[in-house]
Amino acid sequence: MVAKRIIPCLDVKDGKTVKGINFLGLKEVGDPVELGAEYAAQGADELVYLDISATLEGRRTFTELVRSVAMRLDIPFTVGGGISSLADAARLLEAGADKVSINSAALRNPDLIGEIAGHFGSQFVVVAIDARTMADGRWLATTHGGSVQTDKELFSWAKESQERGAGEILFTSMDHDGTKKGYPCETFAALCGSLSIPVIASGGAGNAEDIAQVLTEGKADAALAASIFHYGEITVPELKRYLADRGIKVRL
Repeated sequence: MVAKRIIPCLDVKDGKTVKGINFLGLKEVGDPVELGAEYAAQGADELVYLDISATLEGRRTFTELVRSVAMRLDIPFTVGGGISSLADAARLLEAGADKVSINSAALRNPDLIGEIAGHFGSQFVVVAIDARTMADGRWLATTHGGSVQTDKELFSWAKESQERGAGEILFTSMDHDGTKKGYPCETFAALCGSLSIPVIASGGAGNAEDIAQVLTEGKADAALAASIFHYGEITVPELKRYLADRGIKVRL
């Protein structure tokens, strides 16, 4: 059995780590390089850095940050946010990132998935899907931090992303993001069952039990969380010990 991965997520705006609820009410929570190094030392399996800066200057700052992170980390890290072309992906991979995460740009131009995968390999491409539930029960992908609805349905878009060359899916429930009320495990289980590539669960981790549930009932390959780590509510070693005690295979 492949070990389940624990992945702290750092949202970065203008060079600072920030956190909010549903991408709103952002507060600074630390230096992204130092915070990343601390999580790596604690035993995190990977990290995700998401650039939520709105300006071109912010993007340049993020590229420099990626170089700094690459020099400090000895674990894989994924970067995302504002990647809309092969050149953007190349710039960040060449700066030292191990994978790139694409979201809105892939929805606008699905061919981008294949372009990046064809150039660098599927293992470098994570397609992030931020989705909400509709009144009819369907999950539809969103953009702009969940504020803009698309007509792309979660399961069909994830399947298409896989077929186009994505190596992983990072699914965030925008209904649960930042709420600390747990993950929609039935949806994760159905999504994981429909794909042959790994699925990273995101959006809603409030405690260790929430993560245990999404890794077992939800069948997710990895769990991504931010607030519970940033605010010291649980450490990576504490979480991994909790999971291991419940028979969930993790790297200790």
